[in-house]
Amino acid sequence: MKTKVQLRIVFMLAPILAILFTAAEANDFYQGKSIRLIVATTPGGGFDAYSRMLARHMGKHIPGNPSFVVENMPGAAFLIGTNYLYRQAKPDGLTLGNWIGTLVLHQLTDRKGIEFDARKFEYVGAPVKNHDTCVMARASGIDSAQKWLNAATPVKIGATPPGSTPYDNAAVLKDALGLPMQIVTGYKGTAEIRLAIDGNEVAGLCGLAWASIKVTWRKQLDSGEVKVVLQNTAAAHPELPDVPLAISFAKSDAARKLIQLALHDVGAITYLYSFPPGTPKDRVQIFRRAFHATLKDAEFVAEAKKGNFEIDPVAGEEIEKIVNGFFKADASTVNRLRELLK
Repeated sequence: MKTKVQLRIVFMLAPILAILFTAAEANDFYQGKSIRLIVATTPGGGFDAYSRMLARHMGKHIPGNPSFVVENMPGAAFLIGTNYLYRQAKPDGLTLGNWIGTLVLHQLTDRKGIEFDARKFEYVGAPVKNHDTCVMARASGIDSAQKWLNAATPVKIGATPPGSTPYDNAAVLKDALGLPMQIVTGYKGTAEIRLAIDGNEVAGLCGLAWASIKVTWRKQLDSGEVKVVLQNTAAAHPELPDVPLAISFAKSDAARKLIQLALHDVGAITYLYSFPPGTPKDRVQIFRRAFHATLKDAEFVAEAKKGNFEIDPVAGEEIEKIVNGFFKADASTVNRLRELLK
């Protein structure tokens, strides 16, 4: 009888001991290791800056205090680095990727060159939600969303090529809200579009984050040369309380679904971080906790504040939920996006 009781206790404790052993093993794993942080775009931009800040502070929040090495892998609008993370990087918890959430939407709409299934990545988190806007030059005569809606002729909006945030934002808003616009593509980046606006080649730009605008266009904002006329997000930014939300002008359920999927959901996951598929769950959890702790770290917060970087985090679990939600969208919304973003 005594032996049976002892065996029963052993069987009851076995799962608990296994969990504790696995957790301890994961904690020991990172001792003396180096984490490769692949940024799927060029140095110097927002993605690179957030990643380098995280790399300077995150190690102290991971058991074993591993070091970080940032590696830029640009090309094909984030595709080269993202495809590498999915297809070639070892799923051992030592290679973390920073790529753009718009690629999830592009997988959904069958963009050429995508070699991954976004549902299979292991998501760690995002440091900030992308608060995209539409900005107009004073010279355009468009100083409000309502005036734009009432414009008698199409307003020229500068954009980078199809598949980029400026193009996607403009195309979706034009279709969903009926905004009169002529999308002028061919610009290599938003810096070129800003110059085109200053030179009166185009009237404005959609799909540029407020965090970027208030730094790069501070002088023009203060002088009134440019003005934010729309917020392409689910909620107003605290610094833009009087600027209307794009979705408030939607007249149909189809339009609202289009904006929710292509603008709101994408904005929440724009700056995401993930591991390759198959990365051990215990290591993913370690990084999720460390990511959360880093974004509250006093030294990290001070550095971000000094550089005018906003912190508005999205947890890995929430990114996973949003990503899976893309693939549950109704067929009519997805088909419309395929037409708009091809």
